[in-house]
Amino acid sequence: MKLFRNSSTLFDPFLVLSCIVPFALYMATLAPSVTFFDSGEFLTATASIGSAHSPGYPLFLMYAKLFTWLPFGNIAFRINVATAVSSSLACLVVYVLTTYLLKRESLLEDERFNRIAIKLAGLAAALTFSVTPRLWLQSNHDKPYPLLAFITAVVFYLLLKWRDLYRSGSDRPPYIYVSTFLAGLAMAVHQTVVLFLPAWFLMIILTDWRLLKRIREIILTFAFAMLGFSIHLYLPLRATRNPLLNWGDSKTIDQFLWHFLRRGYPSDPHSRDASLLLAQIKAFNLPREFTWLGVILLILGLVYVWKKNRVFFIAYLSAVLVFILVIAGYFNTLLDLIFLTEEFFTPLYLLSAVLIGLGLFCLLGYAVHNARIPERIGSPVYALCFVLFFSLPTAMCAVNYYENDQHNNYIAFDYATNSLRSLPQNAIMFTWGDSGAFPLWYLQGVERMREDLDLPHTPHLVFDWYLDSMPRLFSDSNLRKFDIASSGPETALRIAITESLGIRPVYIDFSTRYSVEFKEYVPVQKGIVYRIRKINDPVGLPDTSIWDNYSNRGIFDKISFLDLDTGKAIMIYANSYVESGEFLLGINRIQEGMIMLQRAEQISPEMKFAADQVRMRFGLAR
Repeated sequence: MKLFRNSSTLFDPFLVLSCIVPFALYMATLAPSVTFFDSGEFLTATASIGSAHSPGYPLFLMYAKLFTWLPFGNIAFRINVATAVSSSLACLVVYVLTTYLLKRESLLEDERFNRIAIKLAGLAAALTFSVTPRLWLQSNHDKPYPLLAFITAVVFYLLLKWRDLYRSGSDRPPYIYVSTFLAGLAMAVHQTVVLFLPAWFLMIILTDWRLLKRIREIILTFAFAMLGFSIHLYLPLRATRNPLLNWGDSKTIDQFLWHFLRRGYPSDPHSRDASLLLAQIKAFNLPREFTWLGVILLILGLVYVWKKNRVFFIAYLSAVLVFILVIAGYFNTLLDLIFLTEEFFTPLYLLSAVLIGLGLFCLLGYAVHNARIPERIGSPVYALCFVLFFSLPTAMCAVNYYENDQHNNYIAFDYATNSLRSLPQNAIMFTWGDSGAFPLWYLQGVERMREDLDLPHTPHLVFDWYLDSMPRLFSDSNLRKFDIASSGPETALRIAITESLGIRPVYIDFSTRYSVEFKEYVPVQKGIVYRIRKINDPVGLPDTSIWDNYSNRGIFDKISFLDLDTGKAIMIYANSYVESGEFLLGINRIQEGMIMLQRAEQISPEMKFAADQVRMRFGLAR
C-alpha cells in the first residue's frame, strides 16, 4: 500500500500511470514503418515541412516534425511515436477530467479511501479509452485525431474550471481566452473541431448568459481564436519554399482558400435511402468501442452528471447531436467511404470514456453503501476496487490487442519497395489509389529510394499545382493546354502516357490497370505493376523472374493487423500471382504456372475459385 500513501502528495502516480501505461502499450504495437491510407503522405509532408491533403494539417505536421529528430528508428517510426505520444496525452486528460468531475465526491468517512477511489476511477477511464479499437488503431501510426482529442479535452477542462471559479465568485476570463486560442489552434489539426463550438458555447451561456453583453471580452475572445488560427500562415509561408510535398501550393489567397476549404474534393450529390442514413449514423458506435457493458456504465455516468454537473451533460449530448447531424446529415458520405468518417468521432469517444469512469465510480458507490465495510479499510477492499475498475479495460485490451498489433506490419513498405524494384532505370509509373501512391512518395522522397523514377499520381493530373510540382514531366505538357479538370483524370492519364511513351519506359500500378480501360495501349504484367506498350509494338514476354526479388513479409506468413487497404494489397499479390500463372500455363510452362496458382491460394484462400477456373481452362483441374 506504499503507492497509496504517496497519492496525497504533489506527485500523483495514478496520473503518471494514465499516460505511461497507454504509451507502453502503443510502443509495443507500433507500426515499424509506413502504412497505408494517408500514412505515406503525412510522413512525406512532415519530413519535408510541407503540406498534406486539404486542409493541410499544419499543426499536426509541426508537432510530428519534432519527433523526426529522435536518435533511433527510421523517419516513419519516429513520426509514429509522435502519434503514440499524443494518444497517451489524450488518455492523461481523460484521467484529469474524470477526477476533476469527481473531486467533491465522498463514498465513506475514510478520506484516504475516497481519494484513492476517485483516482482509480480516473485511471480506469483513461485505460478504457486507451484500448478502444478506434484510438488504438490511430495510435500505432501517423494520425492527427489523437492530438485533436487531446486539445479538445483540455478545452473542456479549462471551461469546467472557469465555470467553477465563476460560480464561486472568481471571474477568470483568461480561461476562456486560452480555450478559444486552443480551439483556433486545433483547426490546424482537423476542422471537425468546429463541431464542438456549440457545446462550448452552451457551457459558457448556461453559466451566465449575460456574458454575451460584455463586448470587450467577446472581442478579446475572438482575437485569441484568430491568434490560434493564425498558425495556418504556415501553409503559404512554406509553399514559397517549394517543399517536397506541397499539396495545394498555397502561395496565393485563392489557392490557400482552395486548399483550406477542400475545393479539390469531388462534391457530386447522391441519393440517400434509410439504410445509408443508418450506416452513416452507426459510424458513431459506442458498443463497438466500449462494449455493451461500457455503454451501461456510460449511461450511469450520464445520470451522475445530470445530477451533479448538468452543463457537462448538456455539452456532451449536444456535441454528439451536432457531430451526427453534420457528419451523417450534411456530409452524406457514400457507403464505401463511411469508414473514413469513423475517425472523426475520436474526441467524442474521449468524453465517453470520462463518463464511463464516472459510471464506475457510481457503481462502486452502490457497492459500498450496500455492503458491510469495516471501519479500517484494508487491502482486500482495495483489491476488490481494482477488480471492479479494471476488469473492463483489461478485457478490452485482451480482445483488441491482436487486431491492433502492428509491430511487424511491413505490408505497405514492402508493397511500395516491390513496386520500385519492378521498374527499370529512369521509368515513369502512374499510380491511381492513395494507398498505392503514398508509400511510394515516402520511400522516394524521405528514404531516398529510386530517385531516378517519376511517380505521378493520376487523380492529381487535373490540378495545375501538381503539374508544377513535377516540371521534369509536365513543364511543356499538353495537359496545360486543355481543360483537363473538366475532362477528368482518365483523359489526363492518356495524354500523359502518349507524351511519354517511346521516350521513357512507362508503367502503371495495379489499381490503374483495373481502374482505366486502355484501348490504344496494352498493359504487360511485371509482378505487381504493368508496362505500357502500343498495340502495334512487339509483344515480348512478361518478366516472371521479378517475383524472386520481392519481399513477402506478412504475405505468406499472416500478420495480426489487417485493415481495409492492407487486405487489398494482399489481394493484389494474390491476383497478380493468378494472372502470372495463367500466362505461364498459356506458354506451356506448366510447372511454373501451377506454382504461381498455388501461391495465390496460399496468400488468399478466396482466390481458390479463380485459380481453379484457370486450371480448368487448361485442362489441369485438380
